[in-house]
Amino acid sequence: MKDFIIEELEIIDAGAEGKAIGKWEGLTVFVPFAIPGDLVKVRVYKKKKKYAESYLLQIIKPSLDRVDAPCQHFGLCGGCKWQAMSYHKQLSYKQKQIEDNFARLGNFPFPPLMPIIKSEEEFYYRNKLEFTFTCRRWLDNTDMEQQKYGVIETRGVGFHIPGKFDKVLDIEHCYLQKDPSNAIRLAIKEYSLLHHLSFYNVREHEGLLRNVIIRTSSTHDLMVIMIFGEESEQINPLMDYLAERFPEITSLQFVINSKLNDTITDLNVNLFKGNPFIMEQMEDLQFKIGPTSFYQTNSQQAYNLYRIVRDLAKISADDIVYDLYTGTGTIANFVARFAKKVVGIEYVDAAIEDAKENSRLNHIDNTVFFAGDIAKVLTSEFIKQNDRPDIIITDPPRAGMHTKVIDQLLEILPQRIVYVSCNPATQARDITLLANHYEVKKVQPIDMFPHTQHVENIALLERK
Repeated sequence: MKDFIIEELEIIDAGAEGKAIGKWEGLTVFVPFAIPGDLVKVRVYKKKKKYAESYLLQIIKPSLDRVDAPCQHFGLCGGCKWQAMSYHKQLSYKQKQIEDNFARLGNFPFPPLMPIIKSEEEFYYRNKLEFTFTCRRWLDNTDMEQQKYGVIETRGVGFHIPGKFDKVLDIEHCYLQKDPSNAIRLAIKEYSLLHHLSFYNVREHEGLLRNVIIRTSSTHDLMVIMIFGEESEQINPLMDYLAERFPEITSLQFVINSKLNDTITDLNVNLFKGNPFIMEQMEDLQFKIGPTSFYQTNSQQAYNLYRIVRDLAKISADDIVYDLYTGTGTIANFVARFAKKVVGIEYVDAAIEDAKENSRLNHIDNTVFFAGDIAKVLTSEFIKQNDRPDIIITDPPRAGMHTKVIDQLLEILPQRIVYVSCNPATQARDITLLANHYEVKKVQPIDMFPHTQHVENIALLERK
């Protein structure tokens, strides 16, 4: 199919993956970086029977909800696709996303949704970012024009262009993480260019500089993890430079990753300076976060999320609570003081070790944690050994709960289930399977990621 242009397309809705939706001659047309209410000109590059994918060419008439995106990289970087939409309108579409999924994909009655809880910080709200080094950065039209008159710098560090595994957008300033995140990234780049360090070539799988992870915390701890693609004598001088240039770094670490993928959970993490962890605090609880530990990336909203989960669970001193997909046990430890016992299950061994450590750190002695596939761990024998739960809290990955886990919940029939989800579509599917025995009593959306289409949702289910 040849590309073709739609001269005028009215954007009527916000769709999946952060793309906007227009209708044209019976087709649903997806348009990135447009917002509902825009009248736009687009180039269609893929056409199927019922839908088409397009590029935004021109905004003919802007929506009343359109705002100026502060980020200079908006329109190329795929990280904040709703940045040109007013935050108030973003929240309304996130709430609508949950309502639509529950009504369309679910088969159960549910009450009116509670108003979505907004993020107090619209920008600089993330406590973790990972940047990628490249020897083949994305060249925009200006770069291509300048290249005609001489060689331009093709090395860079930033985020992958959506759909381009081998192209990285060189980032000047990112609005997602507070200072000194941008300063650290730019300093590494400047040092590396000056000292001729090689930037990673993902096609050839060679080069020194591969990734950098920056983690911050509400306690003002700062972790920097450099990921190198190979051993080199140039590593220590760079790490010394970072330690001297940024004395506020409390945990400076590095990893040698010569594998074909970017995962570092199976690799040794080398401590260069400071502590091998940073600390996070929630109420009077402290949480130790290692280089590969999971922690919700919006700290303030994580606290709001856990507080709501605790309130909805209505835990009493005699209750046995199971926390499924417990991760590093943050929710389990957060609710433990109100329960008789909390049992956490998670498939990642390292996460369970973190969960146990955080219980020890906070002198919590009524939690137990188990590592393994929840569909296999959560058996009748397991329940006999660990007591039948009165309350279950579940926070599965985007794919939702395995059907064997749901079957076991229907065997247990706890009084309450508090279901936390980052994907209201799979949440609606799972609740449907529980609906014969459970009634949805409350639905509470919460926005963890402003300027994106992602939304977190909490549903309280009570046994009929």
